[in-house]
Amino acid sequence: MTSPWPSHLWLVRHGQSAGNVARDRAHAAGLGEIDLDIRDVDVPLSDLGHAQSEALGQWFTTLPDDQRPTVVLTSTYLRARQTATAIVEKGGFGKTDLGFCVDERLREREFGILDRLTTQGIEVRYPEQAEARRRLGKFYHRPPGGESWCDVILRLRAALDTLSLHHRDQRVLIVGHQVVILCLRYLLEGLTETEILAIDAEGDVANCGVTTYVRNGEGGLTLDLYNFVAPLEVQGAPVTSAPDAKVAAR
Repeated sequence: MTSPWPSHLWLVRHGQSAGNVARDRAHAAGLGEIDLDIRDVDVPLSDLGHAQSEALGQWFTTLPDDQRPTVVLTSTYLRARQTATAIVEKGGFGKTDLGFCVDERLREREFGILDRLTTQGIEVRYPEQAEARRRLGKFYHRPPGGESWCDVILRLRAALDTLSLHHRDQRVLIVGHQVVILCLRYLLEGLTETEILAIDAEGDVANCGVTTYVRNGEGGLTLDLYNFVAPLEVQGAPVTSAPDAKVAAR
């Protein structure tokens, strides 16, 4: 049976970023705004994020050569690119004929006027947006200048079309962001709004957490692992799972 899908697909959230750290500081201090004076696209990994990425790369070395990624797709954002690069270099599969592609469709959800604000900050500065989000729900609420989950899903549909067109039968690693991982699950598994939001409510996607799909006998993709963090634990890298600095109102 001919399948349009890769034979194996890994979805990985980037390692802990400086934005994660700044967000934690803001919440601990009860601040309304996150102190991070750079563009979201330029937020780098923290030292721990680098260690997590290298630990995950080390885990890939435990797989046989014919089970490691042949293609790596990553968000344009610096923290994702740094994660992908560390995984490739530490995993050793970059020495082969690896396809490496930076794809803007895998970027973080954009938050518009809510950028850099904590939940408390949004309630104080934009109470009408806080109320709109409560009324519409996070799946459909689009802050001015930003994106809803549905907007992210629309661009990811195009990314999956590219995946099936150019990377069928290959082993593909995608490095992205928390909402991107969840929205890809929504698409790949044909989930409903209620189902994906229930998964989201169970807990955040871990930094460098691994979600894997394998191709089944019918040519589709079947979820194998979700939020798998054993590679970090084995290497002694602490597991973190806080939302990004710009995801306070996720």
